[in-house]
Amino acid sequence: MAAPIYSQTDSIYREQRLEEVMVTSDLPSDSKVSNKGRVATVEEHLLQLQGVEMVRRGAYAWEPVVNGMQTERVSTTIDGMKIFYACTDKMDPVTSYVESGNLKRISLNSGLDGNPQATGNIGGSLDLKLRKVGFDAQPQEYNVSVGAEHNGWLQVYGADVALSSHRHYANFGLFYRHASNYKIGGGEELRFSQFTKTNAFLNFGWRPAERDAVEGTVIYDVATDVGYPALNMDVKDARGLITSLSYRHQWKETMLDSWETKVYYNRITHDMDDTKRPDVPIHMDMPGRSHTAGFYSLLQGVLGNHQWQANIDGYRNVLYADMTMYAGSAPMFMLTWPDVATVCNGLSFTDDIRLRHGHSLRFSAKGSWQQRKIRNDEGFRALEIYFPGMTRSVSALFGRVALGYAYDNGPWHTAAGLGLGSRTPTVTEQYGYFLNNTFDRYDYIGNPALKQERAVEVNAAFSWKDSRWLLKAEANTFFFSNYIIGEPDERLSAMTIGAAGVKIYRNMSNARIVNATLTANVWLFPWLQWKNRLTYSYGDEATGSRLPLIAPLTYRPSLFLRWKSLTAEAGADFVTRCNGADKYGEHPTAGYAIWHFSAGYPLTIGNMTVVFRGGVENLFDRRYTTYSDWNGIPQKGRNIYVNIQLSF
Repeated sequence: MAAPIYSQTDSIYREQRLEEVMVTSDLPSDSKVSNKGRVATVEEHLLQLQGVEMVRRGAYAWEPVVNGMQTERVSTTIDGMKIFYACTDKMDPVTSYVESGNLKRISLNSGLDGNPQATGNIGGSLDLKLRKVGFDAQPQEYNVSVGAEHNGWLQVYGADVALSSHRHYANFGLFYRHASNYKIGGGEELRFSQFTKTNAFLNFGWRPAERDAVEGTVIYDVATDVGYPALNMDVKDARGLITSLSYRHQWKETMLDSWETKVYYNRITHDMDDTKRPDVPIHMDMPGRSHTAGFYSLLQGVLGNHQWQANIDGYRNVLYADMTMYAGSAPMFMLTWPDVATVCNGLSFTDDIRLRHGHSLRFSAKGSWQQRKIRNDEGFRALEIYFPGMTRSVSALFGRVALGYAYDNGPWHTAAGLGLGSRTPTVTEQYGYFLNNTFDRYDYIGNPALKQERAVEVNAAFSWKDSRWLLKAEANTFFFSNYIIGEPDERLSAMTIGAAGVKIYRNMSNARIVNATLTANVWLFPWLQWKNRLTYSYGDEATGSRLPLIAPLTYRPSLFLRWKSLTAEAGADFVTRCNGADKYGEHPTAGYAIWHFSAGYPLTIGNMTVVFRGGVENLFDRRYTTYSDWNGIPQKGRNIYVNIQLSF
């Protein structure tokens, strides 16, 4: 469950740097997967990855944090496709538009060693790999999943079908989730934590020749009546349409292995409102739109001891968001994203080199060119008031390079790496207009004059493993220059009622983020494993102040039992006090200890497999808040869950 997934074609360095959460039904024994199986959310699967945490604004659509860095410094793709959220408050991260029933695995590249399609990935890159049944699989396969959680009465229903032959395949399905308000520790109901979500997907393939394949994907996801207790607004409707078509050719016994070219288009719409909130001083509507069209062409091959990848990719994204305030007889209208079009093209190369006697090297690099333009006249004129002389269009060159070394000698395993990279400001950081941040109670304005943020990463890992023990130590440090963060501007007045003031995004001379993990797992008996993981993170900036949303010291022990077909796990999270970053509006959170238990058992009845799973989270109904719970919203109290999956 906790060990990395190894394959003979992976370099030693890649085994250290790349982790995957497998969520397919035919799991190898050492895969990581949420104990809830397919009815788990994508976010619950992501939490199985080392170095990944979540920012929660409610019970739905958590924002991934990798190595202590949020969306701005993390690249998230779906099968290599670039997708951008449509909400100025980041209430719809890319991961919210995929369901576990359509997910094969989640690939994480930590830090500046990103996947080929990743752009601006200082903290890391996530790629959600879709579950495609492929050619020459079982001719027919049917899956049905049903699950429930008593806290908030979450109900999950899913069904999918997979059809396969030598020339064709298709798998399609439908998932539905519905939850009412959940209860925090002690039994108090947390209002506005409900949601409803439906996700439909289709993956298909056609083999026109033995070494050629045409494949496509269509995903339609809709979430309605989504409550966000950490914010002052909810989501009336969030929709995502994600489509792609690709062509792949494979070679045999040459230095070239495969060549895949994909074109894609996605459209995200997100409508926020506050009509269900009591005592709203001024009613507001806040719709957002994101459209992205792109492509990539990936060539892979093997030459001697080199396993290489070359990739060219490009995309065009348009972001538009506005806000209408109904105050008195005349509504007030404001553009918060002024119809910004971004065009970006990139070229990347990766080479895994196997040397003699267990030594290996990994080199990866990517260069990108980007042009960004404000298309709306009204939005441009509004920003020009604060930044006289700004231009409607800017272009930039940026990129990353990473080099890693690894040595494998029987049970001993060591690795070290160095990375250098930069990122351009996001649309919010560059052109956002009076965006209210409920975390620190400030309105934010983008800064068209921002410089690129740059970072140097240093990482190292050491492990020892035998038939009973796994001991591992890992650490990385990121040194930033021109670090982008919001700073107060006393000359400006807030527009949002109750806001503390206005911040403008600026470049800070330097900042630093450090992450370290110690792991010790031991098989006490052939059927019982004791797992232990200790993690520590730290972040500060040029003035010496702590950076916000940096995880406190955490210890996670658990006992994992495997007896024939029965699996069970009992564990806990021990988290120390987080003092918070006062300068950035972060309040301290108390330490806590949370216990959990889960079990699963599969049965085979004829040609049908039935998997039963169940468990309890927050066993002792503790009231607590994590460091990354937006505005200190409490987590769920005791939560009992059960689910059944049928495959035939």
